[in-house]
Amino acid sequence: MGQHSLNQAKTANLSLGDQVLDLLSETRSALLVVDMQEDFCAADGYVSELGLDTTPCRKIIPELQELVEVARDGKIPVLWAVANYDEALIPPSMLRRKKQSGVARTCCVPGTKGFEPFGVIPSDDELRFIKHSYSLFTNPDFEKHLRHENIETLVFSGVQTNVCIEATIREAFNHGFHVIVAEDCVASHTLALHEATLTNVRALIGLVASSAELTKAWQAKK
Repeated sequence: MGQHSLNQAKTANLSLGDQVLDLLSETRSALLVVDMQEDFCAADGYVSELGLDTTPCRKIIPELQELVEVARDGKIPVLWAVANYDEALIPPSMLRRKKQSGVARTCCVPGTKGFEPFGVIPSDDELRFIKHSYSLFTNPDFEKHLRHENIETLVFSGVQTNVCIEATIREAFNHGFHVIVAEDCVASHTLALHEATLTNVRALIGLVASSAELTKAWQAKK
């Protein structure tokens, strides 16, 4: 059996916790917090006005805040994806879908309450990357930063699991980055779609781990 096959067999026999530990020990990682903003999470935000349930987006806040603090304590970079969906900036495809929704209000526009952070707040020294569509990779500065800092693994948190998180996960994988989803630190307005994304990640893309497993791995690395 070749070395590649031996490594695959070894990985297949590891517990999830050990797989997380191995990956975070062997690569430089960052915690990515996606779209924790008023319009996506608040009971009176844009997503709620669409008739969708944002309660799950609020429930993850204690675990997410704790994971952010663990990353900070371990000198793991915490990066923030921030949506700016000003209609003058989003792509035509997205604008058309918005108009079809029948909701006239703006979504995540700077200067409005909907753009503001919700539940967890970036520190002054943490980088925020603005995006005008679902995937954060539409902002070229994001990947440039990852390459410059030799970040190889992205740990995903935030909202919505099946929209901006999934869009960014798929591009991360296709661009060669390792993917871990913090299962209890991501949420969606629709449980079935949230679960579908996690199933896809487990099957094809990366690892889905609890914040406790991530904490244990990062603290072991420290």
